[in-house]
Amino acid sequence: MVTSFVLLALAGLSQAAPYLERRRTTIATSTTSANYFQISPEVFAGPTATGTAPFLAETNPAPFPASGNATSTASYQAPNPLETAEPITGNVNNSNIFQLMGNLSPYFPNPSGFGINEIGLPAGANISLVNMLSRHGSRYPTTNSSQQKLGASIKNATSMGAKFTGQLSFLNSWSYNLGAEILVPKGRQELFDSGILHYYQYAQLYNYNATIVARTTTEDRMLKSAENFLAGFVGLEWATNPLVKLEPILEGTGFNDSLAGYDNCNNSNLPVSSGGSNASTIWEGIYLTNATARLQAMTTAFNWTTSQVYAAQGLCPYETIAFGFSEFCQLFTYQEWQGFEYSIDLQFYGGDMFGSPTGRAVGIGYVQEVLGRLQNHTITMPVTQDNITLDNNTISFPLNQTLYFDFSHDTNIASILTAFGLTQFAQFLPATGPPANQQMIVSHMEPFGARLDVEIIDAPMPVSASRTNATNAYSCTNGTATQYIHFLLNQRTIPLGVSYPNCGNRTDGWCELSTFLGNAQSLLAAAQYNYSCNGNYPAVPYGTITNGVPQSS
Repeated sequence: MVTSFVLLALAGLSQAAPYLERRRTTIATSTTSANYFQISPEVFAGPTATGTAPFLAETNPAPFPASGNATSTASYQAPNPLETAEPITGNVNNSNIFQLMGNLSPYFPNPSGFGINEIGLPAGANISLVNMLSRHGSRYPTTNSSQQKLGASIKNATSMGAKFTGQLSFLNSWSYNLGAEILVPKGRQELFDSGILHYYQYAQLYNYNATIVARTTTEDRMLKSAENFLAGFVGLEWATNPLVKLEPILEGTGFNDSLAGYDNCNNSNLPVSSGGSNASTIWEGIYLTNATARLQAMTTAFNWTTSQVYAAQGLCPYETIAFGFSEFCQLFTYQEWQGFEYSIDLQFYGGDMFGSPTGRAVGIGYVQEVLGRLQNHTITMPVTQDNITLDNNTISFPLNQTLYFDFSHDTNIASILTAFGLTQFAQFLPATGPPANQQMIVSHMEPFGARLDVEIIDAPMPVSASRTNATNAYSCTNGTATQYIHFLLNQRTIPLGVSYPNCGNRTDGWCELSTFLGNAQSLLAAAQYNYSCNGNYPAVPYGTITNGVPQSS
């Protein structure tokens, strides 16, 4: 079992927003052992309920009718492996609604980027270090989810005589058959594919003759995600290679783990951090008004509430990734899927990012670890949720790797981006509808299998801040060697100059490493970790907090 070091005991929890994954596990005692890399048998894996097996060859209704023509069919698209080509009312541009599902979207690279174009490395420059932070792959709903409760309500209603007609007719014989918490097969594929992608991207940084330590948490979906990634990057033989080590850090209430930073940030789980959920509820009441009336018109002896309609909308992505297809998807218009995306954007902004009083604090422990790696030092002082027993030991927190692979959760990664001070994503999101030029879009940032890659780039001389390609990239011919840092989220560059003006308005989005590290010196203080996580401060209306920390007293 993994050594854990406890700083704080956590108390009560508030109900999380419907699609935020903060399953908290209560663990009575801490256990000490020298085996940091035990992956079997699993310890503190959390719930592992498996759902009904898919049978898409039987259940897939494709090919679907062509739009507006019930007598002809659209061009057939084979499932790959999911059926995502069903017709959606209002989808005039043949867009993919599975890219409008926030953190429930299966992985896809950010299609529009974060404001700049990608530019290759100039001749003579090389990448010397990569720090990857990955979300786990596609999973079943969390335990006691709103979808599970809706399933029970519908089953009870039909047993009491409720009837559904039209598009809802399938509910007359439908049952909720999803599992809970663990990866679905699509999730395994996402992480395996990510491992292969990262191998193609960075394999020359991998030293086959040196130990590499990857880190994840003890939760089953986290462990399996890391295992599938390593199978893609190293090969199936990784588990028998003594130089490849996977370190599962204990995930549970009150335990220090930077990969699940909310577990030791009490206020992040209390009503003071529920602004995003509150805002999302307001927005759900706006954008689902027509859908609620539409579903009610096809129902007798069952009254649809807005929250139940919202849970039904969530069954579309959950059933699709579990079974390959879901009847729930076509119940909603394209505009309502756009509304669904924004509802999750609100949850993350107000619950985990700049609109939350604990937005920075939850992520600051991991930020300190990245800075420790970049500056070649362990973490020695228990000032955040870092596990000092592990982080002050170069066996479990090595400093000599050129590749670092860590695995975390969506809300935690969102807080890490906030703790890094990436104010590009601090734009206020009104509860009444999306702002113009919205920057923080969860499906572009935290889909299943999301990954943040931080590259360190060594250049023989300063690279021009205004270059547009990889040629003629140097601003002089006799300058000194310069290091840069480059952030990529889901394969697109985050321009650091937007959040850190002293990085410059660079066309490549990089920042000189020395400048970035200078900025980073203030991040710990800016997070106000102890007060944010443990202070006694009141809940304030959504929109009051815009910097990821509590209001000043």
